[in-house]
Amino acid sequence: MPTEYSLQELSRLADVTPRTIRYYIVGGLLPAPTQSGPLARYSEMHLDRLRLIKKLQAAHLPLAEIRSRLSGMADAEISTIAEEEAFPPPSTNSAADYIRDVLGGTSTHPSAALPEQPMVANVALPRMESPGKPAKPPPGPEPDRAQWERISLDPDVELHVRRPLTRQLNKRVDRLIAIARQLLEEE
Repeated sequence: MPTEYSLQELSRLADVTPRTIRYYIVGGLLPAPTQSGPLARYSEMHLDRLRLIKKLQAAHLPLAEIRSRLSGMADAEISTIAEEEAFPPPSTNSAADYIRDVLGGTSTHPSAALPEQPMVANVALPRMESPGKPAKPPPGPEPDRAQWERISLDPDVELHVRRPLTRQLNKRVDRLIAIARQLLEEE
């Protein structure tokens, strides 16, 4: 078995798309290959990392948490964990426990001692800040349906803008586009 793989070979072995591999490289989950372009080569370490990422995703960890965990691990440790068959162990926590842990910053390990929570239909209710007062979600804007627009300024330069914009910001973006095109036309 070769110790170096092309993007297509790595994709097939890890059961992920080439686009996913590129995304993980840009996102800091995977190191860059030894070369760039069509001659890029990936090692066993890349394959082990991809396998471990898939296992951590199966445990419902967000990519930011996976990146954090991988950054603190040695390649040998990643290889060992990626090869384990029974990882991750089945979780005994409910979805409500997971959300409570994420919002409260407490341990998600099943053996962590948690105070007894009232149960309704076998689902733990959220912890209360004070008696009779539920925990408030973190402040922030409401999620909206945004769409990215790609604006070509030059054959080699693009601007990506998330729409919709406010009227004032839209005017600024239009001005930015006009200035950028003018600068790119100068020789």
